[in-house]
Amino acid sequence: MTTIAENAATISGAVMVIGGGVAGVQTALDLTELGYKVYLVEKSAAIGGVMARLDKTFPTNDCSLCILAPKLVEAGRDPNIEILTLSELVELKGGPGNFTAIVRKQPRYIDEEVCTGCGQCTLYCLKEIGNDFNEHMQVNHAVHIDYSQAVPTSYYIDTKACLKLNHDTCGLCAVACQAGAIRFDDTERMLELTVGAVILAPGFGRISNEIMAKYGLGQFQDVVTAFEHERLMCASGPTGGEILRISDHKHPKKIAFLQCIGSRDETCGNNYCSSVCCMYAIKQATLAREHDPNCEITLFYMDVRTHGKGFDAARKRAVEEGKFRVIYARPPQVEDVFGGGLMLTWSSEDGQHHCEKFDLVVLSQGLEAPDEAEKLAQAAGIELNEYLFARTDRYTPLATSRPGVYVIGAFQGPKDIPDSVTQGGGAAALCAGLLAPARGSATVKAVFPDERDISAEEARVGVFVCHCGINIGGVVKVPSVAEYASTLPNVVYATDSMYSCSQDAQKVLVEAIHKYKLNRLVVAACTPRTHEPLFQATLREAGLNRSLFEMANIRDQCSWVHMHEPERATAKAKDAVRMAVAKACCLTALEEMQLPVTPSALVVGGGLAGMTAALTIADQGFPVGLIERGTQLGGKAMLLTADRHGNDPRQAVQEMIDRVSSHPKITVHTEAQVTAVSGYVGNFTTTVECKGASELIHHGVTVLATGGNPYQPTQYAYGQSPKIVTQIDLEQRLVADQTGLKAAKQAVMIQCVGSRDEDLTYCSRVCCGQALKNALRLKALQPEMQIIVLYRDMRTYGFMEDDYRKARQLGVIFTRYSLDRKPEVSVNGDAVTVSYFDPLLGEELALNADLLALSTGIVPEDPTTLAKMLKVPVTAEKFFLEAHVKLQPVDLPVDGTYVCGLAHSPRGMDETIAQAQAAAGRACHPLAKGSVTPAPIVSKINPEQCIGCAACETFCPYKAINIYKDDNGKRKARTITASCKGCGVCAARCPTMAIDMGRFTLDGIMAQIRAFGEP
Repeated sequence: MTTIAENAATISGAVMVIGGGVAGVQTALDLTELGYKVYLVEKSAAIGGVMARLDKTFPTNDCSLCILAPKLVEAGRDPNIEILTLSELVELKGGPGNFTAIVRKQPRYIDEEVCTGCGQCTLYCLKEIGNDFNEHMQVNHAVHIDYSQAVPTSYYIDTKACLKLNHDTCGLCAVACQAGAIRFDDTERMLELTVGAVILAPGFGRISNEIMAKYGLGQFQDVVTAFEHERLMCASGPTGGEILRISDHKHPKKIAFLQCIGSRDETCGNNYCSSVCCMYAIKQATLAREHDPNCEITLFYMDVRTHGKGFDAARKRAVEEGKFRVIYARPPQVEDVFGGGLMLTWSSEDGQHHCEKFDLVVLSQGLEAPDEAEKLAQAAGIELNEYLFARTDRYTPLATSRPGVYVIGAFQGPKDIPDSVTQGGGAAALCAGLLAPARGSATVKAVFPDERDISAEEARVGVFVCHCGINIGGVVKVPSVAEYASTLPNVVYATDSMYSCSQDAQKVLVEAIHKYKLNRLVVAACTPRTHEPLFQATLREAGLNRSLFEMANIRDQCSWVHMHEPERATAKAKDAVRMAVAKACCLTALEEMQLPVTPSALVVGGGLAGMTAALTIADQGFPVGLIERGTQLGGKAMLLTADRHGNDPRQAVQEMIDRVSSHPKITVHTEAQVTAVSGYVGNFTTTVECKGASELIHHGVTVLATGGNPYQPTQYAYGQSPKIVTQIDLEQRLVADQTGLKAAKQAVMIQCVGSRDEDLTYCSRVCCGQALKNALRLKALQPEMQIIVLYRDMRTYGFMEDDYRKARQLGVIFTRYSLDRKPEVSVNGDAVTVSYFDPLLGEELALNADLLALSTGIVPEDPTTLAKMLKVPVTAEKFFLEAHVKLQPVDLPVDGTYVCGLAHSPRGMDETIAQAQAAAGRACHPLAKGSVTPAPIVSKINPEQCIGCAACETFCPYKAINIYKDDNGKRKARTITASCKGCGVCAARCPTMAIDMGRFTLDGIMAQIRAFGEP
């Protein structure tokens, strides 16, 4: 761990985050929650990164920008985040705690503070340029904004294209701008900023067009990149969400997706796997099927690498429901066909040659190191690996070679959104530990206007209906819905907007509230799950209570489910708005309570994840109780004897054990088990049974790191011969029995034993890498040993692909098997025979194996008891279920509880460490604040009507109600506000209807029901 002198006077309380993609934005938000000012440096004109360009996200197919936009607005309105667009780091001087960052900021030529985002300037601009956001499939103007929901909402002028700046002519934009925001005299500025730490999150680079040219890109119009296809699918794209061939603007009837373009390819120097292409190809194929149910879709794979949590199930479901054809082959090129169409030729694994014509070919391009990675590395003073990604260590995966400088996201190595967001949280936690003495020294507190008292006012409702591009507006007649809303009782203002969640739309909402004296707000848009907090914060900025808000979900419930029925979708949207307005009229202001937080944490599980989480929290200055049911710390990581680089992980784990044991802020409880949990975020009480004694631990947050176990196989004759071992067994023998292993002439490894099958339906993520590691160790021990790996898909994602290539170069033979032709193992005396089908030879083979290693998966520790205590959900596979797969990957749905490591899902050691640091960082949010503000959607009990029957207390799943005696000695019920989740079970069970729910009162719900019955 990086340490600095504990003198707050010399430590800066600010952090610089370089890169404004989803990882950088989430990191910035996490840092401000932990008490640090953030300079968010973005080289383009708006934050959002690649995620802003995506249509949907895998595996849930959520609208990408719909879940990202609230985060962007939140970052834009946070007083402790200073967004520096069109900026880059030039030099970083100093050391941890007190860096001086030199940043070059290019001119926008439009004043961000003055620009209203009206767009008049671009209407008058004469210079047309390619629209980079839409992959140059559409034109733009020299003065423009990247996309409608961009943050900041200010337009900017392209320096290279502007006629005024280059030729001193035109200037019409300045004439058209009524706000007077155009600044042609704007100049480049050099900023000198003092920060305590730096986080690098510049994202990734693109595979060059030259590499993709051999697949016909640039030669054939109907060969498109995956990014171009993504924009074609998107409602805000160049075709309004229609997938059309570029050549003739017709819908393709046969689409081919080619994988590993620019990845796993020695010819272009990218030997690594880009980790995300398999998933996004399946997503795009699924959406293409939705666009055209009759389209024939074929996916060409080398290996299907859907190794994330829930990804295999999503892939299997997509392939079965979409009736996709999956072919294991790599077509070498794309050819045109006389009369139209594109010809693909390939050789299948049985050696047969095939050819077929397609209408559209999509190139699933891989990820490269970001553009100018070497320039950034030089400026930041860090080292890069051979592929120009940031060099990190397996046991400090977020730390670069320079102390105080951290790296996250795709610059650390190719990865998807959840892993990038996770790393962002981990880096924020590391910065908070590094700069702990300076917490809060550079931040300011957001100031809101006093809440307006509306108790004596009649309801004055404002209705805002969102087009969401054509997500809603392409089906629902939004202006008609807005016009209808204006006729409803108590509605004094109704309008429609293109994107209600954009930054400029929030300003419009605030202005409308003041202008029309609105005291209730209804937004008809998408899901309240992601957007409700955004609009509630806007209400608070306007001086209204957050609870005076209602949302109608006309995207999910109208436009999406009735995409082919616009009239009925519009009618249903009107119904939804009418009901929302009726309920809004019954809303009242609800008091928000601020509750103190017990400034300590409890971590359950003393393995690699638990120890990492405990150290990360303790380094920030908060006491931690660490519960381990075993006799010693370390967990299953102590079973491993080498990592892929040849280092012994047990040494790193032992060093961590020593740090935990000696840390003054950590109290370790071994041979301990949680037996009861009560309380709520900020005020938990946990009963721990430790060595026969019972102890109560009071803490503010809980981190679950309960770990997992190796799957114990019963198949493939395991246990019938000492020659048949698991990979974990082999790890031990490679250290303890090298002489015996040297005598082996033939070894066989079988992958996916128990995984991706009947026993464990998921991919365990680490098995392929472990098999390769052990195969290479065997080759180093005995180079003449013949090793055969029987696999379904080799999932050596990221830089593990180097091991796969090295194993093949050393003569390890890889043969694919299918579920309907699994290998068979027989034991006859001392002989172990492995029989399998070789697709290339087209026949069954039998081998006498001197060693058979079974690659078994990971089984989580049974979470049932602990999950019931904490009221947190688990998946069907018995992993804890996170609050949101993309944006809250380590948060559990119950506030104040977090998860990491194998309790979350299978993962490698470096990924486990990063995730544990993220969980610790998130857990420190309430600890750093010192108080929590529970959502006011809680039950309210009328003591006059309560008869003290205790039905509510009995049925409450969160133990949020208790029984007391009033002054007259009568039994009454009362709500523990912080524990209540607003589920409404108590209200439904109350025989006297003495319980109402905040924002979901009986009067409000009945008003909705009556409104539904109205014409």
